[in-house]
Amino acid sequence: MNAAETPFDFVTASYLTRIGNHSAENLAELLTGLEHCNDASIFHHTFQTLGFHHFLTEGFSNDFAQWTLASLNRTDLAEQLASLDIRDYLSIAALRSDLRRVVRDFCDAQPQFASQSGLERFHFCESVEVTVPFGRCAHTLGEFREGVAHLSHASFYFHFISSRLRLQLQTNDFSYWLSGSLGLRTLADSINRIDVYTNTLDSARAKMLRLIDRERRNP
Repeated sequence: MNAAETPFDFVTASYLTRIGNHSAENLAELLTGLEHCNDASIFHHTFQTLGFHHFLTEGFSNDFAQWTLASLNRTDLAEQLASLDIRDYLSIAALRSDLRRVVRDFCDAQPQFASQSGLERFHFCESVEVTVPFGRCAHTLGEFREGVAHLSHASFYFHFISSRLRLQLQTNDFSYWLSGSLGLRTLADSINRIDVYTNTLDSARAKMLRLIDRERRNP
């Protein structure tokens, strides 16, 4: 069994949420908030809430889209906001730009809805990420599988979803290591194609473990 020179170090992650200084009663104020809130807030309401909503059965995992639907009843705009796939973004700046563009274009096209008050205010929140070593590392595919199987939801999310911003690549920590350290490019690509929107964190992990088991049976 191949062993990597550089091990995969598993991390335990937790997230503290705090309310920011911005809120919105309507789309015009939402647009202002999107312009002025910090990057941690954009991250919280898009990348982070995808992890929070791993048991979501209806609505959107994107908080901006969910508020637009639930509070303003603007299904058309909500669908546009939800269509922004976080897997396509390597920076918060690019995601913020597209969020602003979608809301601004909607307000320009239908100005009568820009000042329509929602049922509830949208409060911009932010996540503070705290990470510590998990106390487990992997040099082989077998050790890697064992580590993945024991990760918490937050830790799996850290390595599988939020890592895209950290790596500045359209991949995740798992696939990056499997490809670069073990040379398992096909396995890495298959894991990276697991859909984070149609799968819960649990089902994504289960698919990943099945892919690893298949690779171990057919090296």
